[in-house]
Amino acid sequence: MTLAGLFVPLVTPFTVDGALAADALEGLAHAALADGATGLVALGTTAEAATLSAVERALVVEICARVCRERHGQLIVGAGSNCTADSIEAVTALSPHITAALTVVPYYTRPSEAGVLAHFRSLADTSPVPLVIYNIPYRTGRTLSADTLRQLAGHPNIIGVKHAVGSIDDTTIELMRTRPADFAVLAGDDLYLAPLLALGAAGGILASSTLVTGSFAALIAAWRDGRLDEARALAHRLAGLSAALFAEPNPTVIKAVLAAQGRIPSPAVRLPLLPASDLATAAALAAFENCAAELPEKLLV
Repeated sequence: MTLAGLFVPLVTPFTVDGALAADALEGLAHAALADGATGLVALGTTAEAATLSAVERALVVEICARVCRERHGQLIVGAGSNCTADSIEAVTALSPHITAALTVVPYYTRPSEAGVLAHFRSLADTSPVPLVIYNIPYRTGRTLSADTLRQLAGHPNIIGVKHAVGSIDDTTIELMRTRPADFAVLAGDDLYLAPLLALGAAGGILASSTLVTGSFAALIAAWRDGRLDEARALAHRLAGLSAALFAEPNPTVIKAVLAAQGRIPSPAVRLPLLPASDLATAAALAAFENCAAELPEKLLV
């Protein structure tokens, strides 16, 4: 299969006393798919997956899978770590009905690129679902070359990459020029969605899209359909919002805005994250209002 479109990585809402707010999560999931997302991402970085218990992680996947079944959406689930054996266990435990597993480049241990290849090939050989590589070197400490990414793309059970390298660099250009046609490159940096789409990306996994799903879906569709003036205008209007939402560690500001809008019961995050500052929250709410004022009403969802 080939992935394309907008995938919304959901936050994990918490109640004021720190428990998982299941009803709020279900509401966010329904809203994202109703407002134009192709699918959801559960247990990504935005979900604070590392701080959830095993029971909580299972509940998040259960809720997201149910909503995706009801709304015919696709579901990508974050799975894996910097331990190959544990990662194999995590992906093999996934339901074969899930669209794909989002598997991060091994972090902290900083293996060689040959080690990264061996890691992902081991996962892909055993996984019941296709893999999407999460390439985010400023979090993992491991930069991958275009050649390594192409070799990963050659495995039949590796169908794409969430590409979040913090720029449009030489590797990005080379990857987009030489990748297989059926290998999906999904933008993972919200600010770089538009230029990556212009280079041929298939879509994006974008935390900011939780707040304005319809606008991001419209931006991806405009690039796909060749409506370049519309795409550029949308990209410029959304850039300010994305910048404000990432002024402090993700997903703290996004959760603060969602809480201020009444969409989740609290802005709570779990240590080592701290809640967004009042200053960052106010700036993000102002950016949302500015963005909303410039966008057609039909795209404010």
